[in-house]
Amino acid sequence: MKETVSIEKYQALEAKNVALEQRLNAILHELTQLRKMIFGSKSERFVPAVNPEQLELFATEEQEVLPQEEEIEKITYERKKKHPGRTKLPDNIPTEDIIIEPEEDTSGMKLIGEEVTETINYVPGVLIKRRYIRRKYAREEEQEGSCNVVIGQLPNRPIPKGIPEAGLLAYLFISKYIDHLPFYRQIEIFKRQHGWIIHKSTINDWFIAICTLLEPLYEAQLKAVMQTDYLQADESPIQVQESEKKGKTHRGYMWVYRNPLNGLVLFDYRKGRGMHGPKERLETFSGLLQCDGYGVYKSIAQKREDISLISCLAHIRRKFFEAKEHHPNLANYALKEIQKLYKIERECSEEELSVEQITQKRQQEAAPIFNELLKWVKKEQADNLSKGPIGKALFYAKNHLPLLAKYLDDGRILIDNNLIENTIRTLALGRKNYLFAGSHQAAQRTAMMYSFFASCKTMNVNPLEWMTDVLQRIGTYNVNQVADLLPHNWKKGE
Repeated sequence: MKETVSIEKYQALEAKNVALEQRLNAILHELTQLRKMIFGSKSERFVPAVNPEQLELFATEEQEVLPQEEEIEKITYERKKKHPGRTKLPDNIPTEDIIIEPEEDTSGMKLIGEEVTETINYVPGVLIKRRYIRRKYAREEEQEGSCNVVIGQLPNRPIPKGIPEAGLLAYLFISKYIDHLPFYRQIEIFKRQHGWIIHKSTINDWFIAICTLLEPLYEAQLKAVMQTDYLQADESPIQVQESEKKGKTHRGYMWVYRNPLNGLVLFDYRKGRGMHGPKERLETFSGLLQCDGYGVYKSIAQKREDISLISCLAHIRRKFFEAKEHHPNLANYALKEIQKLYKIERECSEEELSVEQITQKRQQEAAPIFNELLKWVKKEQADNLSKGPIGKALFYAKNHLPLLAKYLDDGRILIDNNLIENTIRTLALGRKNYLFAGSHQAAQRTAMMYSFFASCKTMNVNPLEWMTDVLQRIGTYNVNQVADLLPHNWKKGE
């Protein structure tokens, strides 16, 4: 006997089928994005069907092969082992002799000997053994048989009594944090190319000593970053070997802040991604905070009347780009309108407009496009309540586009957070090479180095020249002067 199905039951089954299909599409979309993140190169290049002219927002990041497990550098700064002692510098390294005479007049004195202090320096491609030969003189005293010995003074070195010169130390740290070469790889390079054997524990000790030396400069950079009424913020994970669970790594976070007005960047390591870290760091800040949609920033702003959130158009755009394959009509419309807004920003940059001129151009040209896009988003979102890619994109845009409207009236405000994301890219590349820090203290030292080098990049300052010069001079500066050495204030050799 054939079973009949009522219209109501059929409609219920049809609705359930549609809901399941939407849910399946959402899951397949998430799976596709995860596969791209894990296995594929990431590109968000949008080529409109009608207008081929476009502004490319996101460059494809070249994928690097992860090192083998046995090559992973395990930095254990705080677990001290017996120091193996200083290794002898090889004889084949070019040697530079520097004769140091005493500051006082040695006329009439007798040369009685020399004291030789060996250090090692690095200029691009060359290790140089430097010998400071300090001549010793004896001045005969009035008392018979007694004399006064006079000797030249050694110049200041970043590490007192240590052999590394500023150039070598700067090269080591830049090779790791800009060129992504862990210390153990650099050790192998020195051994292979120069015949110099240096222990990893020695380089680790040098790194700790230099970070201690640079702490006042990092504190000065922290203050300089936060002294603004417009700040960008983002965060990225970093694995730390120190963990409460045996055999596991701890997932810490680098909270990154960028001052768009002076170009300085601050990496601030915290053990977690909760509110405590940014709440503490933003305690003295008031003004406009530009960030993505992470809820911690929203929670902080809701409790602070003196902080207003600014959203990021790149994050809004990304949602529509991800929905392009599933809902091309709606997604492509949004991408084309967003592209028009970026074209206006590119023109402002190419024409080198002032803040006032940028504000005027945005109000005349960008405001109509922006307002129509926001109106369209609200209308389409009301008709697309699904949890699929386009539903998520429209929902995100409806909530975050209004927070970007302030950029139309203030030429200082950037249209997105791309510049701060670019600074975090260095951290992401570093993770692929040395994978984790050895301890929470090591992670904070890493934050210090990333802060300095990211700021050098935004200021177009040569990081090797900057760090070499800073390490040579900072020992003679008091705390009130160190801000003069920050990348945006730095003047070489002054």
